[in-house]
Amino acid sequence: MSEHHLDYLVIGHVTRDRAPEGGFTVGGTATYAARTAQALGCRVGVVTSAGEGLDLAEALPNIEILRVPASATTTFDNRYSPTGRVQTIHTVAAPLTPEVVPPAWRTARVVHLGPVARECDPALADLFPNAFMGLTPQGWMRRWDSTGQVRRAPWENADALLPHADAVVLSEEDVGGDEALIAQWATRTPVLALTQGAAGCTVYAAGVRQALPAPPVTEVDPTGAGDVFAAVFFTQLQQGDDPWKAARLANCIAALSVTRPGLSGTPTPEEVARCRTLCV
Repeated sequence: MSEHHLDYLVIGHVTRDRAPEGGFTVGGTATYAARTAQALGCRVGVVTSAGEGLDLAEALPNIEILRVPASATTTFDNRYSPTGRVQTIHTVAAPLTPEVVPPAWRTARVVHLGPVARECDPALADLFPNAFMGLTPQGWMRRWDSTGQVRRAPWENADALLPHADAVVLSEEDVGGDEALIAQWATRTPVLALTQGAAGCTVYAAGVRQALPAPPVTEVDPTGAGDVFAAVFFTQLQQGDDPWKAARLANCIAALSVTRPGLSGTPTPEEVARCRTLCV
């Protein structure tokens, strides 16, 4: 494991996502965000947990990986319907706690806590006092029954975690469209972005609420688009962009991501450069 300084550290489970046509694809916030941060030119590390059968190096080439051993990899079925995503969870890898993070990685410039299945210990937020802390809390807002059927649930640690965050990214789906709840959370943290699929996003910062449209594209697969958005948004904010400029670039890159299936939707450096030109 390299001792060099990380620009972007993402903590969360890499997943096996069952594909509709059969077989599996690699997914999870950690995967999509790490690959996006890499395309932005960041030196990237991932703290995750997965079973032995998953080839992380193939999904995360040239990215530093700390893998907590597990008997299984977190595995989802994702089905998309006109009323939203229907998820089933089959297995869950090991918890991610502060002690598994290498000391050399605790100086990362951006830390992204990206749980997908309640795996990130909220105490991780205390481990990086000098980092830009970005949260995508959807994995803390999931519960599942004995059959694995996933449902939306309250974010129990919101009051404790929001003051630690420099920015938070959620989707309309995560909160069931509860605008009052989003507005309340936005008062507890400097910047909050609500992603809204093809409509783009709404950003709350400094007492201002502003909707920012996404460029129109032909959607092939929306999986991971919110994670792509978050990685761009967090990186640009840490580098000094204002929230509106950061969101415009994030919208552009996330829109491109839905035009290709699975991990092939993560951006290339050339696409990042093109969106930067469009968003000047």
